[in-house]
Amino acid sequence: MTLSLTHVPGDRVTVAHGTAGTELFSYVYRPEAGWEAPKPYLHPVRTLSGALVTDYRPNDHRWHKGLQLTASHLSGQNLWGGNTYVHGEGYLALPDRVGSMAHVAFTETAAEADRAVIAEQLTWHPHGGELWAEEERRIEVRDVDPDTGSWSLTWTSAVTNRRTEPLRFGSPTTHGRPAAGYTGLFWRGPRAFRGGRVLTAETAGSAESAESAESAESSVSPDGDPMGSQSPWLAYVGEHDGRDGHATLVFEHAPSNDHSGEKGTHPAHWFVRADPFAAVAPSWAFHEELVLPPGETLARTYRVVVADGAWDRARVAAHLEGLAW
Repeated sequence: MTLSLTHVPGDRVTVAHGTAGTELFSYVYRPEAGWEAPKPYLHPVRTLSGALVTDYRPNDHRWHKGLQLTASHLSGQNLWGGNTYVHGEGYLALPDRVGSMAHVAFTETAAEADRAVIAEQLTWHPHGGELWAEEERRIEVRDVDPDTGSWSLTWTSAVTNRRTEPLRFGSPTTHGRPAAGYTGLFWRGPRAFRGGRVLTAETAGSAESAESAESAESSVSPDGDPMGSQSPWLAYVGEHDGRDGHATLVFEHAPSNDHSGEKGTHPAHWFVRADPFAAVAPSWAFHEELVLPPGETLARTYRVVVADGAWDRARVAAHLEGLAW
């Protein structure tokens, strides 16, 4: 289960596995085009067998880059990239609203036999360049298991408001567009994953019937659409182009994910699409804004399991039960 880490200063940190050196992902932190809201991201991300499970700058959304932390509507600014949604007018090119998340320094980059760590300090800025927030980010690779063909990463971000007024996290949905509550950690799958299968956990205490449970294992549809719903985890199963087989990505909330602010407890809701492209985000602000007062910190931790093969709900649930936070 040997992991190795390679750092190209000013560009990227790459984590690889095994004697063959299969690259699990590259963490790219060099600044890119301003209109795309420069920020670090993971791409390419691969399974243990080397299959690609992320997309980069697709022609429909050039600012979609693998797995990245985003803020689509932040106190009137767009730290997500591209055009900005304005209610009643649609998406508009408003370059003076596009901000950035900037790499400051790494506090740790290390790899051991079964664990790799990338810990980073970042700053968040509106278009004008002022300091709006500081972030402590930690990405850990662990649970590498050739027997199940899977590995996992945990992503922790602690964002502290450095303004003298609240930071208001929103989304296109909080600004009037239905079913577009994306913000926070965002994954864009390969073009081949379009039309994939979406699985969700059966929430304890829910009134989910056997029929509705079955629908939750189908592709996203009006009859079983988890868009905007809550669940401890959500999985996406896609089929590859260019090689046989499938891959499964599982996105899971840490038990500690909670935020007490102006609106009290603020749980996340899932943003998920299988058409016209594959995308998943545990949204910070799907139905209502999340308000972060000056000096306070928003902390979130997620696990992402990357697996070869098409897993069903039972296999996902059993695998997650065997993992520790």
